[in-house]
Amino acid sequence: MSWVPKVDLSEAGAAAAIDEACSRAGFLTVVGHGVPPSVIDDAWISARQFFELPLAEKMQVAMPHPGYPYGYSPVAGETLAKSLGNGGAPDLKESLAIGPIDRPTHAITDPDESFAWSQNQWPVSPPQLRPAWERYFREMSDLAARLLRLMAIGLRMPEHHFDPMISRHTSAMRALHYPALTEHQADQYGASPHTDYGTLTILLADPVQGGLQVAGDDGTWHDVHAEPGSLVVNLGDAMARWTNDRWRSTMHRVLVPRGRRQSIAFFHNANWDAVIECLPTCLEPGAAPKYGPIHAGPHLMQKFQSTVNTY
Repeated sequence: MSWVPKVDLSEAGAAAAIDEACSRAGFLTVVGHGVPPSVIDDAWISARQFFELPLAEKMQVAMPHPGYPYGYSPVAGETLAKSLGNGGAPDLKESLAIGPIDRPTHAITDPDESFAWSQNQWPVSPPQLRPAWERYFREMSDLAARLLRLMAIGLRMPEHHFDPMISRHTSAMRALHYPALTEHQADQYGASPHTDYGTLTILLADPVQGGLQVAGDDGTWHDVHAEPGSLVVNLGDAMARWTNDRWRSTMHRVLVPRGRRQSIAFFHNANWDAVIECLPTCLEPGAAPKYGPIHAGPHLMQKFQSTVNTY
């Protein structure tokens, strides 16, 4: 039996099952999610075609400078363990990242908020990548909103509690390619141990090549097995703070694969100015919250920029 629970979102008991999974593991795989297979396939194939391009061509859409959120990052361009204040060797992966695909219609009053709305660096080749990724981004946005409504029910909050806080969400999407390497340092990973930063992550995992592992309470690392057609969902630090650690933002990592590995991660974030503070249903009578209120945007920016390596 997998350590990571599977939840069918089309079933009546989905909210309760999500509550159990988020309390125990902070990770779950979801089926019955309703995302069209053609949308998934088009995003996956175009990502693979991009990573197969020569490095010089991929570097044409490289992140313009260290700390810029969107564009191409070559192998060893990031060390995720730095987000937890740890060091370590660079991660052995390359990535292509995009942010919100629709420009903001609201007035931006925080000068740092423009970070989250930075221009995307769209590659010219393959030409089908941009439309495929825009469709996939919108499907993931809709799925994240549905998941958060089920999560609200599981937390005994009104179903639409989170809706106002994600109406201008600053989510990002990254395709990741882990090349097959025969030699690497002993302390190197495909993705070094880390937690995610936002509300939740929706991962389209490689159906053939494994490597994603989740840490248990006793420090044991558990493999994540995602069946074809499923999506892996895990909570980020914002949701752990919202729930006063009733739900977990779980440490995870990706081992250096024996064969090439690919994934597409949708990192859902709340509105830049959303306040992350303890939900009333997650606080015992007379107890004080473990964490003070924070704004979602600055927390996200600080975490992201701490991981970047120069190249």
